[in-house]
Amino acid sequence: KEDAAKETSDTTVAKKGEEHVAADEDEEERGQHVTDNTGDGGDGEDGQKSSAFVSDGRYRNKQRCLVLCSRGVTARYRHLLEDMRTLMPHHKKESKLDPGSAGAGQAINDIMQLRSCSSVLFLECRKRQDCYMWLGLANGPSARFHISNIHTMDELRLTGNCMKGSRPILNFDQSFSNFGHLKLLKEIIIDIFGTPRGHPKSKPFVDRILSFYYADKKIWVRNYQIIEQQAENALEKHLAKKQSGQEEATSLVEIGPRFVMTPIRIFRGSFGGQTLYSNPNYVSPNQVRALERRDKNDAYVNRKESQKKRKERKEQIVLPEDPLDSVFR
Repeated sequence: KEDAAKETSDTTVAKKGEEHVAADEDEEERGQHVTDNTGDGGDGEDGQKSSAFVSDGRYRNKQRCLVLCSRGVTARYRHLLEDMRTLMPHHKKESKLDPGSAGAGQAINDIMQLRSCSSVLFLECRKRQDCYMWLGLANGPSARFHISNIHTMDELRLTGNCMKGSRPILNFDQSFSNFGHLKLLKEIIIDIFGTPRGHPKSKPFVDRILSFYYADKKIWVRNYQIIEQQAENALEKHLAKKQSGQEEATSLVEIGPRFVMTPIRIFRGSFGGQTLYSNPNYVSPNQVRALERRDKNDAYVNRKESQKKRKERKEQIVLPEDPLDSVFR
């Protein structure tokens, strides 16, 4: 019995040794395959950097964005929300939310947790004329913007047209790398508007650019289609290659929607918390309307004062009595 036990133990040890040897050989083959795919040579730091970007195309970055609006939005803002849902295939749709007196922050956080969403885009309408947009992550930070100069896809009637569900190229100007609050907003925008690779509802094509420009203390948003025009004959092909160095001419055509975002405040948490940034140049729409009414009131007061002065001046101008006035009567 002891001899039989020794023989069985020796066979198991031999099998384990063979398995380890086979695993080492597989690892060596995989390493050779990676070095072959790294390009020229595939050795050194350049080969390691290039091998880090090798992707298998699977859906790993599983992010979902909750897109909803408050009750009482106008038709223009509702169409803008539908356009945003069209641009974001990774969105989660939710019905209109009634914020009530307590506010919509806690309710939206609960909905995000129930729908397993990592970010949120919330359109809030005040007085049926002022539109505010909330962009935030599940655990913060979050930012509030005032939306103006809204033009939807149906309203613009532009010639640009891209594939529905295609992944966009997010373009930011140099200002988003120079200012601290814009750097934070850039990361929030990338998490919300960037479509995860391999999403079931997305298409494996990149045929549009979503651009964000910072000018006049505001963020201007534009959506363009990438068009590659091929030359029809050899002459056009030669001229295009002579001018741009490429045989195919690439151009951009605007699709829509377009709108302007004015940053108001950035919070550390989701829909609240410590204030990280507050825009000192922001003027609320209520103050703008109050100034306009004050200007109209000033115009009315000035008109009444001018009428009063004219009446007083007319009374002061008195002609002397003419002694010959009663001669011919």
